[in-house]
Amino acid sequence: MTTPDTIVLVHGFWVTPRSWEQWITHYEAKGFRVIAPGYPGFEVEVEALRENPQIITDVTVPAIISKIEGIIRELDHPPIIMGHSAGGAFTQILLDHGFGAAGVALNSAPTEGVRVVPLSQVKSTFPVLKSPANRHRAVGLSFEEWKYAFTNTFTEEESRARYERYHIPANGGILWGSVLANFQPGHQDTWVDYHNDNRAPLLFISGSEDHIMPPAIQRSNAKHYKSNTVTEIKEYEGYAHLLPAQKGWEEIADHALDWALSHAR
Repeated sequence: MTTPDTIVLVHGFWVTPRSWEQWITHYEAKGFRVIAPGYPGFEVEVEALRENPQIITDVTVPAIISKIEGIIRELDHPPIIMGHSAGGAFTQILLDHGFGAAGVALNSAPTEGVRVVPLSQVKSTFPVLKSPANRHRAVGLSFEEWKYAFTNTFTEEESRARYERYHIPANGGILWGSVLANFQPGHQDTWVDYHNDNRAPLLFISGSEDHIMPPAIQRSNAKHYKSNTVTEIKEYEGYAHLLPAQKGWEEIADHALDWALSHAR
């Protein structure tokens, strides 16, 4: 078996690939090729997306998955795929589609069928879900909303700095679609085959203090998998949702990589 030499990092909502900047440098220093693709249209900087949120409104889950699959097809060997938040759900979809040597989902959004909805998640997503009209908009978070949902264990200064550097509006339609997925007939955009024995190994990493995607969601998502493949979960005490940019992230990045390399196929 060829040891993976490429890591694909998939970002979540309300942020861009910039949110992976420290992990990119960290993994490149270890000799890996690191690819952190933006969603279709997200090839511009954070500031440009704030200026033109229509780019965000236009994106769809199938388009996101198709773009990343196209990138992975061009690689010589299957990569390690790591995704944060919505990127964790996309990582699960990519693995289910046969991509990747191993996957890591950090504070992952749930895939279809995961019905656990903690109160902190309701509060975190309320800025979008409070109005059905937001299904056709890109919806940003105020600083206070960001701090509750993403950086509740950060200092005020750290939280403000991450907000100014990373925050963009999120696609309201996709968020509404993920909520409705469990109540509509047929497979929706975030469906995966929980019985797929050919899926690459998958590790869920969960921050104990995450408000928007709490440990209960990670545990439920992991338990849905009934396939004869490796599915594990590890919880880190004291970490919020924006775990890739929280002090001490290096330990998590190293564990994620070591786990993926030891389980890669």
